[in-house]
Order: sequence, then C-alpha cells, then structure tokens
Amino acid sequence: MLNDKLTVTPKHTTAAQVIVDEVRAIISPKFIIAIGGEVGSGKSTLSYALAMKLKKQNLRSKIIDLDDFYTIPPLERKEWRRSKGIDCIGPDEYDWDKINRIVDDFVQDKESTMPCVDLITDYVDSITTDFAGVDVMIINGLYATKLKQAHFRVFIELTYDETEGAQIFGGKEEMTPFRKQILEREHQIVQSLKKGCNLFFDFDASLDKYHL
Repeated sequence: MLNDKLTVTPKHTTAAQVIVDEVRAIISPKFIIAIGGEVGSGKSTLSYALAMKLKKQNLRSKIIDLDDFYTIPPLERKEWRRSKGIDCIGPDEYDWDKINRIVDDFVQDKESTMPCVDLITDYVDSITTDFAGVDVMIINGLYATKLKQAHFRVFIELTYDETEGAQIFGGKEEMTPFRKQILEREHQIVQSLKKGCNLFFDFDASLDKYHL
C-alpha cells in the first residue's frame, strides 16, 4: 500500500531475525513467506524489517500487501459491506485469482502489474515490477496464511481488544459500531487460520515463539 506509515521498533527487527534464522536452512529459490494476523498487529512493519534483514543476506525480497487485492475498492467498500451484511466479511473479499497470478509471475520470473492502494487518496493505482532476480516474496495480510503456495507461515498474535486499540491508535478508519462488528468478524476468521503456521509471535509477550 502506498503512503502507509511504518514504525520499525526493536521488537520487529528481533522478530525478523528470528524468521531469518528459522528459514535459513530451508530457503530455496522463489521462496514465499506469508505473514498473517489481525488488523494493527504489525504485519506490514514486520514484512519490511524482514525484507531488510534478507537484503543483508544478499536475498532480494518483494513485499505484497493483500489489502491491495480487495475486489471492492476502498471508496466503495464501506457501503458495499453495509448493503451485503456482516457475513460478507472474510477471505472472499480478496481477488484470489489475481493474487495467484502475481504469485505465478513471481515463480516464473515474469514482469507483473498489480494494484496498489494509495492510503491518502483511497484510489487504487497500479505498480509494475519485474520478478526476475527476486528471491523471496513476503505476502502479508489478514488471510495471508491461507495462501497454498506459501513455504513458511508466520502468525502474529493479537487479542480482540488489542486489535480495536490498534485501530483507534492508527486512525486509519473511524471506530463506529459497524466497524467494531467488522473487527470482531475478522478476529474470528483470522484466529481460525492459526493452524498450520510455522512460527508465532506475541509482541506483548516479549517475542515468545511457540508452535501449536
């Protein structure tokens, strides 16, 4: 996403190093790392910190933010969700065909054009990248760990109360009763995706990592 604000802290750089240490022995050409978790958990920031750590290992990374792949554009999404009801919230809001095409382009070293949401205008722009020579794709998003092609899955823990608090602090969207319903719905779905992840972080627990 364009104009997203990131604040990289020691907890993110430490977590990024833990991931690097975990994948070092299994990393292969065209490696895909998925980072999932709830709104405000630090997925984008961790992705950036990880990409910078990999760069120091002479591995080129490309970060893909799944928030760029909603089927309904930002300016229309709120009313669309209200008209469809809370049950419409979930992974089906993403354009998985487009996501899979981008992944295929990465694997095949192709040039690829993808959407990129400008958080200032809320317009959906386009960005073109050449995946030739890109070693690692880092995909982050609420439902990123659903991606079948991912070789390594990271989940960031966050309670529902922490999610709501992060939204208020970030100020990306007004906290209305309907927004709270959306966050609760997303919380339930995201928590259901923990199974099968390789690594878990709880930034409020001093980077405890554990397996389910």
